[in-house]
Amino acid sequence: MSVEPLSQKEIEDRLAELPGWTLDGDRLTRSYRLDSHFAAAAMVVHIARTQEELDHHSDLTLGYHTVSLAVHTHSAGGAVTEKDFELARKVEALAPAHGAH
Repeated sequence: MSVEPLSQKEIEDRLAELPGWTLDGDRLTRSYRLDSHFAAAAMVVHIARTQEELDHHSDLTLGYHTVSLAVHTHSAGGAVTEKDFELARKVEALAPAHGAH
Protein backbone atom coordinates (compact mmCIF):
# COMPACT_ATOMS: atom_id res chain seq x y z
CA MET A 1 0.00 0.00 0.00
CA SER A 2 1.35 3.37 -1.00
CA VAL A 3 2.23 5.83 1.71
CA GLU A 4 2.59 8.70 -0.72
CA PRO A 5 0.48 11.75 0.13
CA LEU A 6 -2.60 12.12 -2.05
CA SER A 7 -3.31 15.32 -3.94
CA GLN A 8 -6.30 17.46 -3.00
CA LYS A 9 -8.09 16.24 -6.15
CA GLU A 10 -7.40 12.58 -5.29
CA ILE A 11 -8.71 13.15 -1.77
CA GLU A 12 -11.86 14.87 -3.08
CA ASP A 13 -12.49 12.06 -5.59
CA ARG A 14 -12.17 9.39 -2.90
CA LEU A 15 -14.33 11.34 -0.44
CA ALA A 16 -17.10 11.45 -3.05
CA GLU A 17 -17.29 7.65 -2.69
CA LEU A 18 -17.49 7.79 1.13
CA PRO A 19 -20.54 9.78 2.25
CA GLY A 20 -20.17 11.14 5.77
CA TRP A 21 -16.37 11.28 5.64
CA THR A 22 -14.72 14.69 5.41
CA LEU A 23 -11.30 16.24 5.36
CA ASP A 24 -10.72 18.25 8.54
CA GLY A 25 -7.34 19.93 8.29
CA ASP A 26 -4.94 17.11 7.52
CA ARG A 27 -7.17 14.22 8.65
CA LEU A 28 -10.05 12.18 7.34
CA THR A 29 -12.86 12.28 9.87
CA ARG A 30 -16.21 10.62 10.43
CA SER A 31 -18.66 10.35 13.32
CA TYR A 32 -21.34 7.72 13.70
CA ARG A 33 -24.44 7.85 15.88
CA LEU A 34 -25.64 4.54 17.23
CA ASP A 35 -28.76 3.39 19.06
CA SER A 36 -27.02 2.73 22.37
CA HIS A 37 -23.76 3.15 24.21
CA PHE A 38 -23.25 -0.62 24.10
CA ALA A 39 -23.58 -0.64 20.29
CA ALA A 40 -21.06 2.21 20.07
CA ALA A 41 -18.63 0.36 22.34
CA ALA A 42 -19.00 -2.82 20.26
CA MET A 43 -18.28 -0.86 17.10
CA VAL A 44 -15.10 0.56 18.69
CA VAL A 45 -13.89 -2.98 19.40
CA HIS A 46 -14.47 -4.02 15.80
CA ILE A 47 -12.74 -0.90 14.47
CA ALA A 48 -9.79 -1.56 16.78
CA ARG A 49 -9.49 -5.11 15.43
CA THR A 50 -9.59 -3.83 11.84
CA GLN A 51 -6.93 -1.24 12.64
CA GLU A 52 -4.69 -3.96 14.09
CA GLU A 53 -5.17 -6.08 10.95
CA LEU A 54 -4.21 -3.13 8.74
CA ASP A 55 -1.48 -1.94 11.11
CA HIS A 56 -2.95 1.53 10.62
CA HIS A 57 -4.62 3.35 13.50
CA SER A 58 -6.91 6.34 13.85
CA ASP A 59 -7.71 8.57 16.76
CA LEU A 60 -10.83 6.73 17.89
CA THR A 61 -13.28 8.32 20.32
CA LEU A 62 -16.18 6.62 22.08
CA GLY A 63 -19.00 8.90 23.21
CA TYR A 64 -22.36 8.15 24.79
CA HIS A 65 -24.01 6.97 21.56
CA THR A 66 -21.24 8.00 19.17
CA VAL A 67 -18.01 6.80 17.64
CA SER A 68 -15.66 9.28 15.97
CA LEU A 69 -12.50 8.69 13.96
CA ALA A 70 -9.75 10.97 12.70
CA VAL A 71 -6.94 9.48 10.64
CA HIS A 72 -3.88 10.41 8.65
CA THR A 73 -0.61 8.64 7.89
CA HIS A 74 2.22 9.44 10.28
CA SER A 75 4.82 7.77 8.06
CA ALA A 76 3.84 10.17 5.24
CA GLY A 77 4.43 13.23 7.40
CA GLY A 78 0.85 13.37 8.65
CA ALA A 79 -0.62 13.55 5.14
CA VAL A 80 -3.68 11.69 3.87
CA THR A 81 -2.78 8.56 1.90
CA GLU A 82 -4.51 5.59 0.35
CA LYS A 83 -4.00 3.75 3.67
CA ASP A 84 -6.41 6.19 5.31
CA PHE A 85 -9.04 5.53 2.67
CA GLU A 86 -8.57 1.77 3.01
CA LEU A 87 -9.31 2.10 6.73
CA ALA A 88 -12.29 4.38 6.05
CA ARG A 89 -13.80 1.87 3.59
CA LYS A 90 -13.41 -0.99 6.06
CA VAL A 91 -15.02 1.05 8.86
CA GLU A 92 -17.90 1.93 6.53
CA ALA A 93 -18.42 -1.78 5.88
CA LEU A 94 -18.62 -2.39 9.66
CA ALA A 95 -21.03 0.46 10.43
CA PRO A 96 -24.34 -1.07 9.24
CA ALA A 97 -23.80 -4.17 11.36
CA HIS A 98 -23.75 -1.95 14.44
CA GLY A 99 -26.76 0.16 13.51
CA ALA A 100 -24.65 3.24 12.86
CA HIS A 101 -26.12 6.19 11.01
